[in-house]
Formats: sequence, C-alpha cells, structure tokens
Amino acid sequence: MFDTGSTGFMLLATSLVMLMTPGLAFFYGGLSCKRNILGIMMQSFVSMGLTTVLWFIIGYSLCFSGGQGAIIGNLDKMFLHGITPLTIFKNMGFPEIVFVAYQMMFAIITPALITGAFANRVTFKAYLIFLVLWQLFVYYPFVHMVWGGGLLAQMGVLDFAGGIVVHATAGFAALASVFYVGSRKYNKITKPNNIPLMAVGTALLWFGWYGFNAGSELNVDGITSLAFLNSDIAASFAAVTWMVIEWYKEGKPKFVGFMTGAVGGLATITPAAGLVSLPVAALMGILGSVVCYFAVHLKNKMEWDDALDVWGVHGIGGVTGTILLGVFASTAINPAGADGLLYGGTAFFIKEVVVVAATSIYAFVFTYIMLMLINSVTPVKVTDEDQLVGLDISMHGECAYDTIH
Repeated sequence: MFDTGSTGFMLLATSLVMLMTPGLAFFYGGLSCKRNILGIMMQSFVSMGLTTVLWFIIGYSLCFSGGQGAIIGNLDKMFLHGITPLTIFKNMGFPEIVFVAYQMMFAIITPALITGAFANRVTFKAYLIFLVLWQLFVYYPFVHMVWGGGLLAQMGVLDFAGGIVVHATAGFAALASVFYVGSRKYNKITKPNNIPLMAVGTALLWFGWYGFNAGSELNVDGITSLAFLNSDIAASFAAVTWMVIEWYKEGKPKFVGFMTGAVGGLATITPAAGLVSLPVAALMGILGSVVCYFAVHLKNKMEWDDALDVWGVHGIGGVTGTILLGVFASTAINPAGADGLLYGGTAFFIKEVVVVAATSIYAFVFTYIMLMLINSVTPVKVTDEDQLVGLDISMHGECAYDTIH
C-alpha cells in the first residue's frame, strides 16, 4: 500500500526541484548582458525538454537499474520498462514513478548549471550535443555510483543531496569549458542587466532547494525537517557573511553579493543537509561563503572567464561542503550516516576528500576532451561577429528587449 503522506511530500519535493531550473534561467538571465539573456535562459529551459527525453529512454535505467557496486547501471528499465503506477519504490511507501520524476529534476538542472560559465561563447548545436554526452559519461555514472548502489555507495561514501554528484561535477566541468572556449572577446566585464530578475531567480532557487535537500531523505521524518532547516540556516549565514565581506572590502553592501552568497551556502550544505547538526549548518554556511568568495576572487585574479561564477560558487561550494561533511558528520544526528573526523571517523573523512577530488578531476578532464571531440563535428565556439551581435539574435533570432543599447 502507498503512504499518501510520503507520496504527496515527494510529489511536492519533485515540483520544487523542477522549479529550480526556471529559477536558474532567471538567475543567469539577470546576470547576463542584454544581448544574451534569451540565449542563456534557453540553455536552461531546453535541458527540461531534452533531458526528460533522455531520462525516459535510457537515463533512469543507467542510474538506478542493476550494476550493484559498479560504475554504471544496466538497460533493464529503458523506456521505464516494468514501472507501473502500482510499482512501489524500495518499500518507501511511494510509487517508483515519483522517484523517477524526482531524480529526473536533478538530471535536468545539473548540466544547466554549467552554462553560466561559458555565457556568450558556445553555439547552440554544440551545447545540445554537450548536454547529452555530458550526462551519459559524467552525470549518470556518478549518480549510479553514489545513489544507485554503485561503487562509491559500497565504499561508504555519502552525499546527501548532491555535493559530489551535482555541484562538484558541474562546477569543474564549468571550469574546463572556460579553459576550452577562452575568454569573451566582447562584454567581458559586464554588470548584471537586470538585478530584480536575478532576485526572482534566487528566490526560486532558494525555495526549490528545500525540495532538493529535504526531499533527498525520501521520507517524511525528523531528518527531512533537519535537512529543510539546515538548508535555510546555511543559506542565511552564507548570504550575510558574503555581504559583510563585500561591505568591508568594497565599502558598500551589495545585493548581488548577498544573493550569490546565499546560493554558495546552499551548495555547501547540500552534501551534508541531513547528516549534520543545526549549529554545524550555520558554521558550514559561514565557511562555505568565505571559501566561495575567495575562489571567485582567485578566478578574477587569474582572469579565468567563468562569466557567472559557476566554478567559484557551485563547484567550490560543493567540494567545500563534502570535505566539511567528512569533518562534522555524526551518527548521533543521523544514525544512517557516518561519523566524521571530529568524531573519530578518519577513514570516512579521507574517503570523502579523495572521492570529491577524483570526481572534480574526472569532470574537468572529460569535459575538456569532450568539447574537443564535439568541435571536430560542429564548431563549439561562436564567431567574433556572433559574440558582438549577441547570441539572442545570432543563434535564436529573438531578443529580450525591443531596444538594446
């Protein structure tokens, strides 16, 4: 029998995570220059369509079918074969169809995160190929290894909601894409074209993140509530910390900085949301904000043209959160978790550090090589002329505003 409470909650969590992708589109659209708003928003929205098709055909099966202790699953559930409205997901009390949808929303937003790094520089055709290949060879294997009963799960690696699987992979893939496509030729230093639009995106991301983190408990219990509140606490402490740092260093508190800090805090708490205490979530928000702020500063100093700070916020946030999970995790908080370094779990700490480092390296190297291969089929980089005109007009024949100055 299905538990209506669990089923209803998971449907709500799925809807919240779905909302994050349009939120990301608004967030990136507000940060982009006026000539590229629709182009970058299109990259997020098209993932909702194309990733759903891929997930239905092969993605869910590769992530969550067979392959116990392996790197990737099998094809037993291609086209969602054998999954009916009456199929219960692992005795969790809700239909497997709901789990299919919930995990699909994660698959949709993860590659979309990367797009902020190469804003205004990648052709749409190349992006579509990238969207498919990156999921097949980066995202799906790590989902299976961590959440699908694969190799890393068997090793005892923990990632509550995506510090390794989502943020480390996307963040370091973003950095690789920046190195491959190079810097923007025009409009390299641009102010956000629409800060209120970015604020709407931040609000949707923050709101949706409750489903992202709390829903990852796959149940309705105390840990669900812990993950929910930990998410808000970390985001809030991180946002205030970023604001204070900017205020001290630049003389004024910045709204864009406050919102960026919140997202950094959410990325940092994601791997640990249901595995650490409330005070630790506050500390992780502060530490995550500080590390992400200086990562962005380093990126600027090194002149890496990560346009919307995907590596500095999502990548470094996810890595930092995973390492801190290895320090602060406690079975006194979540008996299904592990004890971190602070509680004698040296082996667990080492595993988390080694795996998140290896994941980041793999995502970086594979993404760079993949872009080279895609470029042999179709140009990855847009022309200088297209950059000057903007991708809205050159790629899509549309513009966000009637008049662009």
